[in-house]
Amino acid sequence: MKKKLIFWLAPILFKKVLVPVAVKGYHKFAKRAMPVVLLLFMTAFAKAQTAQSLLKEVDTKVKSYDNIAIDFKYALSNEAEGVNQETKGNVVMAGNNYKLSLMGTTQLFDGNNVYTIVPEDEEITISAMSDQDENAITPSKMLSFFNEGYTQKMDIVQKVNGRQIQFVKLTPMDSNSDVKYTLLGVDAQTKHIHKLIITQKNGTKVTITVNSFKPNQPLAKNVFVFDKTKYADYYINKL
Repeated sequence: MKKKLIFWLAPILFKKVLVPVAVKGYHKFAKRAMPVVLLLFMTAFAKAQTAQSLLKEVDTKVKSYDNIAIDFKYALSNEAEGVNQETKGNVVMAGNNYKLSLMGTTQLFDGNNVYTIVPEDEEITISAMSDQDENAITPSKMLSFFNEGYTQKMDIVQKVNGRQIQFVKLTPMDSNSDVKYTLLGVDAQTKHIHKLIITQKNGTKVTITVNSFKPNQPLAKNVFVFDKTKYADYYINKL
């Protein structure tokens, strides 16, 4: 008789007692957990927004200058190949035009052509900008390349000479890119780029560290003009 009574009461207990208790417990759990879940979601969203916001500030700051002169350290390393090189360089930029000096070579872009001047070989190569690798980070792109083609995510913060450098991790959306990811270090106060670390899939790492960043410098009118008369003895290779 007891077995029959339990069997008969079981569905009622399940429907009237167990289900409400379970539901009540779930709602109680959800009520407590939901704020945490929302907080985690909002935090993740805020980080993504912060990375985009920071890079937008960098881009806006750069575009506000008439020109920029930068002295930098360039480092190339690949542990597997035993390569570890460092050198210094400088670049002057105004809009898309630039004059870059690095490793004894000068590269000049006047808005139409790229002139690569190699004094050691007394040779000059002239090529149209359209012939350049569109994925390459040229001096004119260095301060704005991050605007397209990358996912943006906040990374570590470092203290450098009393300055707070916020790194943003940029991962190419193109799976065929030679670049694995890029770390862009931004001075949190000035919104100027301090460091660029490009890690390639083959293990090569290129690091550009800005030693000085000087905007709105007095420039000669012909700073981006190629003067052929200065290189009378050079072999000129026009592509």
